[in-house]
Amino acid sequence: MHRGAFTAISFLLGALTSMASGYLGMKVAVFSNVRTTVSAQKPGWTACFNTAFRAGAVMGFALCGLGIIMLYVTMLAYRVHYPSPDQWVHLTECITGYGLGGSVIAMFGRVGGGIYTKAADVGADLVGKVVHGIPEDDPRNPATIADNVGDNVGDVAGMGSDLFGSFAESTCAALVIGSSIGVTGGWDAMVFPVIVSAVGIFVCLLSSFIATDLKTVKAENEVESALKIQLIATTILMVPAVYFVSIVYLPSSFDLQATVGDAVFTLHPWEATTCVAMGTVGGLIIGLVTEYYTSHSYSPVREVANSCKTGAATNMIYGIALGYKSAIIPVLVLSVVVYGSFTMCDMYGVALAAIGFLANLATGLTIDVYGPVCDNAGGIAEMAELDPSVREKTDALDAAGNTTAAIGKGFAIGSAALVSLALFGAFVTRIRHASNDALFANGVNMLEPLTFAFLIIGGMIPFAFAAMTMKSVGLAAMEMVMEVQRQFDEKPHLLDANPTERPDYDACIAISTKASLKEMVPPGAMVIFTPLLTGIFFGVTAVSGLLVGALVASVQLAISMSNSGGAWDNAKKYIEKQSPDSELKGKGSDIHKAAVVGDTVGDPFKDTSGPALNIVMKLMAVLSLVFADTFFAVNGGGGVFNLS
Repeated sequence: MHRGAFTAISFLLGALTSMASGYLGMKVAVFSNVRTTVSAQKPGWTACFNTAFRAGAVMGFALCGLGIIMLYVTMLAYRVHYPSPDQWVHLTECITGYGLGGSVIAMFGRVGGGIYTKAADVGADLVGKVVHGIPEDDPRNPATIADNVGDNVGDVAGMGSDLFGSFAESTCAALVIGSSIGVTGGWDAMVFPVIVSAVGIFVCLLSSFIATDLKTVKAENEVESALKIQLIATTILMVPAVYFVSIVYLPSSFDLQATVGDAVFTLHPWEATTCVAMGTVGGLIIGLVTEYYTSHSYSPVREVANSCKTGAATNMIYGIALGYKSAIIPVLVLSVVVYGSFTMCDMYGVALAAIGFLANLATGLTIDVYGPVCDNAGGIAEMAELDPSVREKTDALDAAGNTTAAIGKGFAIGSAALVSLALFGAFVTRIRHASNDALFANGVNMLEPLTFAFLIIGGMIPFAFAAMTMKSVGLAAMEMVMEVQRQFDEKPHLLDANPTERPDYDACIAISTKASLKEMVPPGAMVIFTPLLTGIFFGVTAVSGLLVGALVASVQLAISMSNSGGAWDNAKKYIEKQSPDSELKGKGSDIHKAAVVGDTVGDPFKDTSGPALNIVMKLMAVLSLVFADTFFAVNGGGGVFNLS
């Protein structure tokens, strides 16, 4: 009875924290957009870069701080009811609701926000840029306000709640798998995963001064390197910092019950540190590989830009191929991290590696929020009809932000894969505990007919989800296109150089809002109800197959979709930077129009379906973990049909 109530309270706290951090991020972004535009009017690059960077930092540090404080205070409160180390296994099971709460809000924030922003963006691009040839964010375009609002909804609130969910779930998974550590190592050893995240905040805080004070941005070509240095510096500083806290908080040796089998491992602080370091370095490698495939400073994106010479079709082919190719190295890195951490510390090592991935979360979020702030600053410069040099400056900041946003998505996808695997390990641990080792004592047998059947079904879920979200954006974008065209037809003077009429911005905002609220329900419901119905009707072996299938397919699809979209976007920006006399003809040419088509298709790839697949694998896994006892209660884990 108490465990159910405590889990429900954790769920509410996780959901409220996720909503609060998203709201805070949007509030800060809205205040900072205008300030960045004003700073861009000043000579030099330092002021405008620092304004946008600090806006992201507020979101990053607030979210991490809120998340850790709420989680730790909740654990201390539950410790009153579960005072002895033998009872802490129940405490960690109650805490799993915190991760679920964050993840459910993230699902609707990510999917709803993605549909909102991309419906407006695609609609504004198709009618404005492609048909009528007016610039992006031109105040004559009725969808321009909805587009700018959408950047805050999708890229700030959506990304924030997504990464908060990853942080909460990775911590919950590590606590459940490592609950046996408390018996021999004490409270400090058991909460080591929370301590690692807390140390990450201080490391990110120190590193942030590099960009704003020590090595300031003085020229356009320094913007991207300044953001990259942040990621590299936090990764380098994180390893010795984690080793120091492992020596202080972990005993010289402590025991851990194996996830599979009856073995008890004796672990040491250096092994825990190595697992965290593997995750941290693995995250950096995935981030840098993502940058290589999505930045127009390198050949892959330039190849995509050159493919636009022969039209939109070849642009699409090159972009999709780039996305598939970009999944190779990240998947190999994830495989090495999983193998290394599992070999060293069993499934607890995988959970620590997931926390290592998110150790510099504050910096990751800073860089991520920086992008939409610069994007909106450019929109404000365009709408306020400021000097074109202001827009050029914000566009340069935004181009770097686009690449770093892709790096952020790479981090998010990689961490989601490890979090999902760690949650799966926690699910197996909890079922073993509930069944007194009657189930999963020797692991999950993938060759059982029921498990393998649901493995294939699990692999289908990400594709069904991507199809639903892509179509939702398409439907909403069509409605937006028709509304914008209707306004241009009814008010032809809107297209004059100095229009005497004002567009109806509210009508476009209403379309995006209604579409996002309506269209996010079916994909969200599918992800939430699939593991629940599978567990209740087919049992825990079917759930284990479902989770593994969804994890394997989601990782590949998420990386390829996010990177294809990022590459199309930056290929378009690369063409826009060229002069009319150059090979790529620059803005307004047929080559540019082909690039705009690619960018428009890439919008739902990189900002709706791709990133939301992180949440598919995490949410299904954390739901299964929270409802593990419920599944076991139905025919001893066999489900209603009891087929196994």
